[in-house]
Amino acid sequence: MTSRALLRSATLVTTALLISGLAACSTSRAADTGSGDAGAAAVDAATATSAADFGGLDALVAAAEEEGQLNVIALPETWANYGEIIAGFEEKYDITVNSASPDASSAEEIQAADNLKGQDTAPDVFDLGAAVALESTDYFAPYQVETWDSIPAENKDPEGLWVNNYSGIMSIGYDADKLPEPKALTDLLGTDYSGAVALNGDPTQAGAAFAAVGSIAALNGGGVDDFGPGIDFMAELRTAGNFLSLDPTPATIASGETPVVFDWSFNNVAAAADKPSWTTTVLDGPTYVSFYNEAINKDAPNPAAARLWQEWIFSDEVQAMFLDANAVPVRVDALTEAGTADAKLIEQATFGTDSADWVSPTQDETDAANALLAERWATAVK
Repeated sequence: MTSRALLRSATLVTTALLISGLAACSTSRAADTGSGDAGAAAVDAATATSAADFGGLDALVAAAEEEGQLNVIALPETWANYGEIIAGFEEKYDITVNSASPDASSAEEIQAADNLKGQDTAPDVFDLGAAVALESTDYFAPYQVETWDSIPAENKDPEGLWVNNYSGIMSIGYDADKLPEPKALTDLLGTDYSGAVALNGDPTQAGAAFAAVGSIAALNGGGVDDFGPGIDFMAELRTAGNFLSLDPTPATIASGETPVVFDWSFNNVAAAADKPSWTTTVLDGPTYVSFYNEAINKDAPNPAAARLWQEWIFSDEVQAMFLDANAVPVRVDALTEAGTADAKLIEQATFGTDSADWVSPTQDETDAANALLAERWATAVK
């Protein structure tokens, strides 16, 4: 496993994470949190912007348990520890979590909200890559969790439309029993990797694949403001016969169908549970880091449960659970202060990479990258 200088402190981790925080995409104004005097029965959950609007967290819990259901989408159990996170929510609250289309892309989450609008099966909450989140704010309901003040300003929309939650390191997973360790991007053009290299999805739709092309661009002499070198490299990979246009899953990795995968470190590390020879490496050079974002569907069929889910996701308990799965939670500093973050887990989640090498696009850079991908991606890998 390739790594560089160890992180010097948890504070340094958060400083680096702030670089990759999404730029605020709406005009800041104070959220109306209500007086907190009304009980849950008097509250329109769909317009509540904090637990105080219900009369406090206990009243929110009561309202959510009365609904009894929560619809989530695009949350594989092996993704960032979501299996345990969902099970913990169901155990703590008397609420059934309905998990739909676990392998859906971020773009497909939004499409599902359109297709299922007004139905009981519509998604209540979203878990989105940065590019799709910034393009989809019209779908979100503002909400500020009780731990709001411990989430850095750079990592949240000021109204609470979206909030950065967890991040991974863009990495390469490979079958060490069959393939040599790639130590440079150009190694993947060699015959050892014929028909072997996959991305996790389509970069015009999926956050992990978008980040993979951004990472490749940075490693190939470009940057987060210029995805061109990343697209060019993928075209070279396709010409060499090494690009595998098959979306990887834990099953395809275990079966050997996808022998090399660009993906978030937490996914690649998790894949080793079913395939012990699966090894994760981070190449020397610029290291791509980007947050996934939590948001509430403004048309959620279970609006109180959706808001309780947000409270759960940003609690100390669950933020620490992300670390257990090699994902870096946005509230890592708060966890450190509370004594609930293990420095060894932080090092493990970041692969010992130095924050000086971390890169991630701003909103404007994301928009530019999306435009370039829309123009060139299909032709490059055709």
